[in-house]
Amino acid sequence: MTLSTHVLDAGSGRPATGVPLTLHRQAGDGWEPVGAGVTDDDGRCRGLAPDGLESGVYRLRFDTGAYFSATGVRGFYPEVAIVFEVTEPAVHHHVPLLLSPFAYSTYRGS
Repeated sequence: MTLSTHVLDAGSGRPATGVPLTLHRQAGDGWEPVGAGVTDDDGRCRGLAPDGLESGVYRLRFDTGAYFSATGVRGFYPEVAIVFEVTEPAVHHHVPLLLSPFAYSTYRGS
């Protein structure tokens, strides 16, 4: 099935536009690339797994340093990596990120 994400800049209360991100799948002792994208004007990125997701462990990496630099904000986290496990590949997965310069959180969305 598909994967989507949404990045909200909790410091400004607005979508985080222009955040580069990559998706990798765990393969043995390393990671293999699956997809990449940039958040749109609504802070969303779809189509990260154009061939769908299989069961396995994935890493979604957000280049928050590039975002903070582009917005003129000095942040503490240059990147955020969210590692999650897909056990139901037929179900849509939504992995949102709530971001501020000195904190972040995530949850399994719908």
